[in-house]
Amino acid sequence: MGADTHADGASEPQRSSRRFPTLTRDTARPEGGGRAAAGGYPAPARQWPLLSVMGGVAVGLLLVALDAFRIGVLVIGLALLAGAVLRRVLPSVGMLAVRSRFTDMTIYGLLGFVIVMLSLMVQPKPWIHIPFLDDIVHFTVR
Repeated sequence: MGADTHADGASEPQRSSRRFPTLTRDTARPEGGGRAAAGGYPAPARQWPLLSVMGGVAVGLLLVALDAFRIGVLVIGLALLAGAVLRRVLPSVGMLAVRSRFTDMTIYGLLGFVIVMLSLMVQPKPWIHIPFLDDIVHFTVR
């Protein structure tokens, strides 16, 4: 372990604890925020988890633009769910890591689940029917 030297010439000992200092001078990298592939690979290959999720969302948006609304929104939701799974199983996901692993998994999973459920319930001719949601809609629209 060494000492960090600051611009003013003062040095402070390397911390042996994972606790944050009382005075922070920088932001912490998110858990798993390192490159997904080694530095010798081209930039897109190093960020393949993020690019795969963004590619799924782009395909979904293209399907929506081509008038396949239900399928397009379903693909978008599944891409977000895939992002939650990638965040869970891969030790390093590059720029797909925004916050802590738990927060990223929760947000990607929750948004993906809600989008998938809404795509299955969209009118006309919903693929699934959840009665209590009909009651909520009728109560709020009256």
